[in-house]
Amino acid sequence: MKPTYAIPTMAEIRRIPWNGLKVVSTFSGCGGSSTGYKMAGCRVLGASEFIPVAAETYRANHPDTYLDTNDIRTLQADKFMDAMNLQPGTLDILDGSPPCSSYSTAGKTSEGWGKAKLYSGSVKQRTDDLFDEFLRLLAAIQPRAFVVENVAGLVRGVSRGVFSEVISAMRAAGYRVACRVLDAQWLGVPQRRARTIFIGLRTDLGVAPQHPKPFPHRYTLAEALDCDAGDTSDASIDRFAIGREWERLGRPGTQSDKYFSLVRPRLDEPCPTFTAVRHGAAKVVHPTEKRGFTINELKRIAGFPADYVFTGTYDEQQERIGRAVPPLMMKAIALSVAAQLKESNHV
Repeated sequence: MKPTYAIPTMAEIRRIPWNGLKVVSTFSGCGGSSTGYKMAGCRVLGASEFIPVAAETYRANHPDTYLDTNDIRTLQADKFMDAMNLQPGTLDILDGSPPCSSYSTAGKTSEGWGKAKLYSGSVKQRTDDLFDEFLRLLAAIQPRAFVVENVAGLVRGVSRGVFSEVISAMRAAGYRVACRVLDAQWLGVPQRRARTIFIGLRTDLGVAPQHPKPFPHRYTLAEALDCDAGDTSDASIDRFAIGREWERLGRPGTQSDKYFSLVRPRLDEPCPTFTAVRHGAAKVVHPTEKRGFTINELKRIAGFPADYVFTGTYDEQQERIGRAVPPLMMKAIALSVAAQLKESNHV
């Protein structure tokens, strides 16, 4: 039978026994990946996050994790490891989610390569070269394993050249690498969210990397919305053009032909992917009420604990959740990697 959809609270996560694995997260955002690793029993020693609003949310939920907030381009691997009392080769898992808009199928991909652009509403930076920074840290830190998350568009179209270069660099750093596009809806998350997942194991471990197997069940939007919605006033779309379009769409399960990203999702299926958009823009909205999702609902749809603290305005919180790796998805990946490290007798 399908288990009831449930997400542990942060208090419950802190009581999960340590599985012996130490993790460092880069491009950590609001802490979606870190939360998933902790759900799997890992200990997250350190993180790196440059965007102030994201770092503020990360600190609010992971106060015991060392957080470096400098531009990752200036991050020196030896000093970063010293702050966590680590030596090269001793870390179990290096995690990373380099900003992915440059490779997204929803964007203009290569048109923005090599250019600085506004990111998260306040910071202007180039993002298409940040994978290089993860690869630089990987070569210096030499963890037993690594996990990298990015958009599905990385393995399609003109981005495939970048994908090939990344795989080659990972292998040159001393790793056996496997890469697949995984969909969060098959890993315990009530949301369709396809992501490219790289898993690497250091060659001296003698184990081939593998991805988690899909669950035999999926959770629906109705199951995700079985929660206290909280304050719905910030989520209202009455004053926006998409509010009028919402009415025209009628029943749930319809998509606008005027605003392509505007969707009234079905309750009996996983939620379509929701992205980091400002309020009033076309997006996935509530199926039966004339509004977007509340922060409480977005947390449930993305697999975040109900007591996870998101700071800032409604727009800033919505963006953080839209950019995050769903914790339950990362939990499944982390459990798979943990099993492989145990097989190598290094746990």
